[in-house]
Amino acid sequence: MKITALLSDKPYSAIAIAICFAVLLILPWFHLLPQDSSLYLSAYWVTLIGKIMCLALVALALDLVWGYAGILSLGHGLYFALGGYAFGMYLMRESAGDQLPDFMRFLSWTELPWYWVGTQHFVWALALVVLVPGVIAFIFGFFAFRSKIKGVYFSIITQAMTFAAALLFFRNETGFGGNNGFTGFKTILGMDITSASMRASLCFLTAVVLLLSFIGLRRLMNKPYGRVLGAIRDSENRLQYLGYRTLWYKLSAWVISAVIAGIAGALYVPQAGIINPSEMNPVNSIEMAVWVAAGGRGTLIGPILGAGLINGVKTYFTVAYPEAWLLILGALFIVVTIFLPKGVIGLFERFKKGDH
Repeated sequence: MKITALLSDKPYSAIAIAICFAVLLILPWFHLLPQDSSLYLSAYWVTLIGKIMCLALVALALDLVWGYAGILSLGHGLYFALGGYAFGMYLMRESAGDQLPDFMRFLSWTELPWYWVGTQHFVWALALVVLVPGVIAFIFGFFAFRSKIKGVYFSIITQAMTFAAALLFFRNETGFGGNNGFTGFKTILGMDITSASMRASLCFLTAVVLLLSFIGLRRLMNKPYGRVLGAIRDSENRLQYLGYRTLWYKLSAWVISAVIAGIAGALYVPQAGIINPSEMNPVNSIEMAVWVAAGGRGTLIGPILGAGLINGVKTYFTVAYPEAWLLILGALFIVVTIFLPKGVIGLFERFKKGDH
């Protein structure tokens, strides 16, 4: 199967998407050029691009459950943060060496909690990045879907769960750094985390994961599984009458989405240099839904585009007009909902058809 067929069903769209991903894969290495080069990419920009791609990966994950299965989550910030904390534990252990992490020594802890055992190993940390969000998503999703909780009630429960987790992680006695979280990372696999080569490598790795996730979900959605998710979104009761066990379709999509969000969090932490409970702030999860809606639900590429555009705008306004950002975000959501129900991707399609 050709790579363009996996990127999009439309040839011209596939070429445009392929070019965009190629640019994202090449850009990080411009950071390794001499600083007097006209193509040199500063540490600020390579880090910003890497972080935005991580957020685009979360938007892609949310689009799987909201855009295709019709399940609106307002709590994906939880899975993002859990993946970040799982990898952050490894980074803290690596920085501390044979001693306890700094925040534990500050709180006069004498030994590591049981759930920190093995986190000094890179492979185990990667396993936790996948397992922790996946297992929690499975448990929550199984009981929620089995109880037939839908619509706004489900969205409220996901947000409440995320807020409860944030309150738990804020407490010092839970062993996750309290309000300050994890920071002060020094190395990954013994290599300086602030070096130019590591920054470029992390940004490139994020682009690779984003590309593979996009291709994987595109292929999955083009199979009968994707069509079943679409049928669940449109009329779950009718699908159940036909004999489909929709619980397992919804649950599998929910778990896959949570795992992708967790991987995004793990990639985000070493590039941002910090992870704390603020990542579980309900506002963050609402922003994720705005990215998907602004880009175009049920398109996969739309949420990536939406996350990139909105976070680019946010980077400017939170510096220039920080007090106005939430108002701008709210206004943007209203405008998109009323005038662009299919998001930016829908706007492109209208222009291609000549409908101005």
